[in-house]
Amino acid sequence: MYQIDFILGGWIHCKLPSGGALNITTLSSYLKPSTDAPHFLMDLIQSSTTSLVLILDLTPRKDLILNPDYLKTYYEDTHLDTYRQRLLTLPEVRPYFSPSFYIRALLSPTAILVSIDTGGGEKSIEEIIQEHISPIAKDVVQFWLDKCACLEKQVGETEIAYLAKRDQIIKNKTIEVDLGSSFPRLFGQEVSAQILDVLREYYDA
Repeated sequence: MYQIDFILGGWIHCKLPSGGALNITTLSSYLKPSTDAPHFLMDLIQSSTTSLVLILDLTPRKDLILNPDYLKTYYEDTHLDTYRQRLLTLPEVRPYFSPSFYIRALLSPTAILVSIDTGGGEKSIEEIIQEHISPIAKDVVQFWLDKCACLEKQVGETEIAYLAKRDQIIKNKTIEVDLGSSFPRLFGQEVSAQILDVLREYYDA
């Protein structure tokens, strides 16, 4: 039985003043507080036909310093870091550093944060996605489903309360820091306020 609490998927398309368009595809999957397994996160941010930013991670729900077994179970023994290493061997791929300190703090040591630029290269963004990103994303999703989302492990009542509180903080911060700062620039204050109010109600934030 899957321990999934809810899944949030979204696609944003917005024309840029420069004449191009910004496309953001997001998939976030949250697990119930009855398990401490990582959540799933994927963002695809495309601002031109030749460039793309990929964020792909199983976001930890425990302090990795205080819980070395958790680090070992979900990040070291799983060899998830090989996916990031594989992408970085491509000439079109560079490491990406998010300007958001919140995003940096949220992610795991094996998180894939890369920027892809095919301008002037032999391959297109579509080919990079089909040949490299898609297989890796499918593998990570399958691992998350098999080893995290269907985990039978149950945590104690005290830890359930802690995980529920921590997850709620993440939801609040996602709205406040990430969406709250970008939506007004994309859609204006009035439309953004309506969207964020719906998300707050859905997130119970």
